[in-house]
Amino acid sequence: MPTVMRIGSFRFYFYSHEPNEPPHIHVDQGDATIKVWLDSGEVAKSRGFRAHEINDIIKLVANHRDALTEAWHEYFG
Repeated sequence: MPTVMRIGSFRFYFYSHEPNEPPHIHVDQGDATIKVWLDSGEVAKSRGFRAHEINDIIKLVANHRDALTEAWHEYFG
């Protein structure tokens, strides 16, 4: 599970066994987790985050979309 970046208490990463899915990022904070599609910025699934936290995470993903997408393509080819 390569960690791409950390912002505050959020860890942004992807699983190395998901190369056949569209580019996305997983974000964890404690026991809470969310998966966000990088192209659309939509939530694929979420567990444990409150609505305002999800909105904050979506904004962080949007603000760092280029770097996250580049990391995805560098890792998966």
